[in-house]
Amino acid sequence: MHYFDYRDGELFVEDVSLNRLAAEVGVPAYVYSARTLRRHFTVFDQAFAGTDHLVCFAVKALSNLSVLRLFAAMGSGFDIVSRGELMRCLRAGADPRKIVFSGVGKTADEITAALKAGILMFNVESGPELYQIAEIARGLKMRAPVSLRVNPDLDPGTHPHISTGHRTSKFGVPLSQLAAYYTRARDLKELELVGLSTHIGSQITEPGPFREAGQKLAEAVRAILAQGVQLKYLDLGGGVGVPYQDESVELGDYAAAILGPLRGLNLTFIAEPGRVIAGNAGVLVTRVLYVKETDVKRFIVIDGAMNDLIRPALYDAYHAIWPVTKRPDAALALADVVGPVCESGDFFARDRMLPLPRPADLLAVMGAGAYGFVMSSNYNSRTRPPEVLVDGSHWHIVRERETFDDLIRGEKLVELKPNGQ
Repeated sequence: MHYFDYRDGELFVEDVSLNRLAAEVGVPAYVYSARTLRRHFTVFDQAFAGTDHLVCFAVKALSNLSVLRLFAAMGSGFDIVSRGELMRCLRAGADPRKIVFSGVGKTADEITAALKAGILMFNVESGPELYQIAEIARGLKMRAPVSLRVNPDLDPGTHPHISTGHRTSKFGVPLSQLAAYYTRARDLKELELVGLSTHIGSQITEPGPFREAGQKLAEAVRAILAQGVQLKYLDLGGGVGVPYQDESVELGDYAAAILGPLRGLNLTFIAEPGRVIAGNAGVLVTRVLYVKETDVKRFIVIDGAMNDLIRPALYDAYHAIWPVTKRPDAALALADVVGPVCESGDFFARDRMLPLPRPADLLAVMGAGAYGFVMSSNYNSRTRPPEVLVDGSHWHIVRERETFDDLIRGEKLVELKPNGQ
């Protein structure tokens, strides 16, 4: 559940009116609910009750410093995929011993920074990466804690761009080669083999793929233990979906499905949720500029755009769109909701039945907390919106709206002669 609801026809986030908030901070704007973030983290954590586990929030889903600090205060660990995300976590007060570094392309600088920070472990995805980490650890006179990420070769049935567990994916090492990888890793004295990891994809709303992943992981763990490798952690990844539209997601079913085959292994389980915690905790508030009628289509043109929220253009993703103020006289109409960017892919909804708004009305694009601001850009030289965190009746601007000076920071004007000489 989330804490966005109507009161006398006006949309509130917790105890704050979105109309009032928009008047104060302007639009477009990202608005997050702290109460929703807390609740979703707690419910996810409780799904693993009775097991030795660590929840590591996936920073790539929502990386604002204040949000990370909120999770750190709740005891969360963090799943990171870059040095920038490492620095964000440390700045927010995260315990580095609860940070897991994932990703297929870690650079030498990133590995060095993570080793010096004292992170929990690296999720290693290839042989060359294994040797790179060992070489850097040798130079630092350290031992690097590593976990091999296995590709279980299964199809979770999600969008191809966010499916990571099939054999042709760039992620992980093949299940058939896992034993050989552990043999290689064991020969590298600079490495401490601490775990096994996997991640099969995102926005998975059925327990079946997780059950299959758990079964394959259980077999792999037993084979590794038979080699004499003493593991501490089993990283289950993330991937649990959120109900953007009419999906049904039960965290209890997810946990039971993936943990069922893994009972009795005496390992600490690590989970890396991102979307399921942050997705429905945020909205993008926008204003209607025009309602354009043609002989074949109706377009609701808003001031938000694909540079603010790219998921519909990138994944054809569905986001519910709610009026910030309900008007009893608003007729339902079929329309496309589009932005001002000069791309046909700049849309938020196509052929959607909506209460027909008027120019200057506010709309809330729901479910925008995950992979929203973090994937935003300055395309068309548009400044990025602010991020606002609401907690009860209080709200805080946790990232200022960008200015033109922000937009051109780092650029230099070079005077070149017209004839090129």
